[in-house]
Amino acid sequence: MKKIIAIITALMLVVCCFAACGKTTDNGENNDTEATAKTFKVGICNYVDDASLNQIVANIKSQLELIGKEKNVTFDIKEDNCNADANVLSQIIANFIADDVDLMVGIATPVAMAMQSATTDIPVVFAAVSDPLSVGLVDSLEAPGANITGTSDYLDTTAIMNLILAADEKTETVGLLYDAGQDSSTTAIAQAKEFLDSKGIKYIEKTGTNVNEISLAAQALIDAGVKSVFTPSDNTVMTAELSIYEMFANAGVKHFAGADSFALNGAFCGYGVDYANLGVESAEMVAGILIDGIEPATMPVRTFDNGTATVNTDVCAVMGLDYDIVAQAFGPYCTQVKPIETAESF
Repeated sequence: MKKIIAIITALMLVVCCFAACGKTTDNGENNDTEATAKTFKVGICNYVDDASLNQIVANIKSQLELIGKEKNVTFDIKEDNCNADANVLSQIIANFIADDVDLMVGIATPVAMAMQSATTDIPVVFAAVSDPLSVGLVDSLEAPGANITGTSDYLDTTAIMNLILAADEKTETVGLLYDAGQDSSTTAIAQAKEFLDSKGIKYIEKTGTNVNEISLAAQALIDAGVKSVFTPSDNTVMTAELSIYEMFANAGVKHFAGADSFALNGAFCGYGVDYANLGVESAEMVAGILIDGIEPATMPVRTFDNGTATVNTDVCAVMGLDYDIVAQAFGPYCTQVKPIETAESF
């Protein structure tokens, strides 16, 4: 009898073992799948610490986490920031390559260009490159043609010029504040000059390469008597915005810029793409390449509607302006007008 009981017990253990090994989830997938889930290494390099670019990085990471859960894969993200230092950027990219990442994400034009130069084998997804064609990152927006593709925050400069005139139809002079070394500003500034020339409006250019120089340039525009200033989606000025917005507001100067993050940091008006959504779409492109096997060369660059004007209500109050009246004036030139209060980050 003891031998019979021992045999029965052994058989039950074997059956339980097979049942446990073959246990499936509610959707019918074997649990072994979870244990062997595919892991992808992704290296993300941000160009500089500012509200727009940080927002992109945050949304890329959060969206990849969601996609990972949905697709049962893991994204091992290695994140770094070169703080606009070319030497640091080169080292970061070298580290990504040494770590054998499956894909690199370059936030802003300088990072994307450095990654493109560093490898022809590792896929690269760029984010927030204003004009990928003019800087030679892609052959065309529809068919990039190499190991690189991504998202563009191309700016509708004419729309911002129309907002400047909507705010003050008697505008005689516009200040142009930017970093001449930023590729993201080149096309937009040229377009602004062309527009202003066509309207017979004068412009004064002031540039800088760091926070101190941008602050001096802003003061020079104030001293010159301009009442409206235009800045494209320029990362150098974005970094300096928290240092200059009070200067402009107290002097009655309306600062119009190419992203809502400028308005968040104190500019009178930011107009451009939704950078949170741009981050999400960039993550979707990463997933398409790594999970679905889509070649970057054939994955079209994604562009977005520049339809939202974000107006800083704190600055309106300092300048004695009624937000509702401003929003009404901007309405015909935007798909949406939104209020925002000054803060360091979203």
